[in-house]
Amino acid sequence: MRCYACKADDTKVVDSRTADDGAAIRRRRLCLACSERFTTFERIEEVPLVVAKRSGRKESFDRAKVVRGLQSAAKGRPIPLDELEAIANEVEDAMRLDGPEVSSTQVGLAVLDALRRVDPIAYMRFASVYKNFDDPADFERELGLLAKDDGSPRR
Repeated sequence: MRCYACKADDTKVVDSRTADDGAAIRRRRLCLACSERFTTFERIEEVPLVVAKRSGRKESFDRAKVVRGLQSAAKGRPIPLDELEAIANEVEDAMRLDGPEVSSTQVGLAVLDALRRVDPIAYMRFASVYKNFDDPADFERELGLLAKDDGSPRR
């Protein structure tokens, strides 16, 4: 770290503490050249997550948009809001692992996968919109796929 006073490159950390409720690290430093003391803060800089839409347009990932979609699918179902928010966080974390740019298809499939584990009715509702069902046979096909599921725990 460069000293702000004399611009020397040789400084020493004399104290480190968390700051901003753990979102940053506060460091007290001492310049070994001029003995000036100063404070620095280190914060994590998140890389923006971009979603490439089917149309080719790109937009920033919007966690609130995922939550709204989950709320629509789960309307009237016994799924608490905090569980829907946890699913949205899980989806966002999974997308960040895939890189700074993901497709809307990846996001939709991650939401479907999470809903499959939580509630079959919410899953079917989301699938009907996401997969653009336009015929009762689409529901039957999807129910068949859901029935082939490995039997993971549900409510």
